Amino acid sequence: MSVTILTVDDSRTMRDMLRMALVDAGFRVVQAEDGLHGLDVLRQETPQVVITDINMPRMDGFGFIEAVRQDQKYRALPILVLTTESDDDKKMRARRAGATGWIVKPFDPAKLIAAIRRVAA
Repeated sequence: MSVTILTVDDSRTMRDMLRMALVDAGFRVVQAEDGLHGLDVLRQETPQVVITDINMPRMDGFGFIEAVRQDQKYRALPILVLTTESDDDKKMRARRAGATGWIVKPFDPAKLIAAIRRVAA
């Protein structure tokens, strides 16, 4: 059974780059364009890992992570933040919201895959 990854990012280019890297590594990928859309997709799918951006319209990554963590069913779901932000305050805020890890864009596909394998194990 392949591992399903939910990517949540408002940038089509970033979603395409993630899809290519993840599909090439053998993952199944489902995608969402912002936090609200991400919550909808999460209800329809059962991803083993979520990768989310922080800066998005409608619902940002912080709100998305908090909303996911409020559901008991997703308490243990690994959530990786993939963002251009490298600010320590934002990293702490993401951790407090329930993020599992933090990866700065532009991402190295090999490092991203390694991080996913670590948290999905």
